[in-house]
Amino acid sequence: MRRSDAILAAAVLIAAALPAGAAPQRVVSMNLCSDQLAMMLAAPEQLVSVSSLAQDPRLSPMADQAAAYKANTGRAEEIYLMRPDLVIAGTYTPPATVAMLRRLGIRVETPPPAEDFDAIRADITRMGDWLGQPQAARDLLARFDADLAAARRPGGRGRAALYEANGFTSGPDTLAGSILEAAGYANIAADHGISATTTLPLELLVMSDPDRLITGAKWPGQSQGEAILDHPALAAFPGRAQVTDLNWTCGTPFVTRAIRSLE
Repeated sequence: MRRSDAILAAAVLIAAALPAGAAPQRVVSMNLCSDQLAMMLAAPEQLVSVSSLAQDPRLSPMADQAAAYKANTGRAEEIYLMRPDLVIAGTYTPPATVAMLRRLGIRVETPPPAEDFDAIRADITRMGDWLGQPQAARDLLARFDADLAAARRPGGRGRAALYEANGFTSGPDTLAGSILEAAGYANIAADHGISATTTLPLELLVMSDPDRLITGAKWPGQSQGEAILDHPALAAFPGRAQVTDLNWTCGTPFVTRAIRSLE
């Protein structure tokens, strides 16, 4: 028997050994956003690995918790050797990696990124179902809804702009846009017909004269695209607020922290 055939046969046997409908026993997450929900919902010892990004405190609000898990770099070979019965990837995971794991008989789920609060609710429920932890998901969902209600602010706080490296802005139909709305601000991107994430010329930003300018945390030495955030025209905005990215990146209950950061 060829080595590849032997590997495939072994993977099929592992999958077949699980009772139908049983909760997975060895879960590997390879996506920063699913890492967080999996850590929140998994039973003890059910989650065996999270992505290396989950352990980076610049990106992950659960970096301390993630340190307790084996980190992976998203390579199919290393994932397979962990003997998972469920792998949670993401929309942007390389298709070749997902295809290889599935050819090996491993269940792989690829949740889409959440762009609003309803999508976060759906992700919590879905993750609970995948992990066989529906009650934990219901409990987390209740806590999220209560915290979100407490964090929301009434509208009318003014007009705000989101501005990131390379001159990108986010419109109302994005997670960042949802956070901005929940904090009580109108998004100037809508004034320019922007609903998703795209570039906004600096001139248009300045002419829009927002009451508040919100930029992401900079990573010195990482990208020249961040230079635009140091432009003197931006420094002139009295309401500028530099916010950390880690609570804004993923559709998780941590978005309530992002809302509160705009107080």
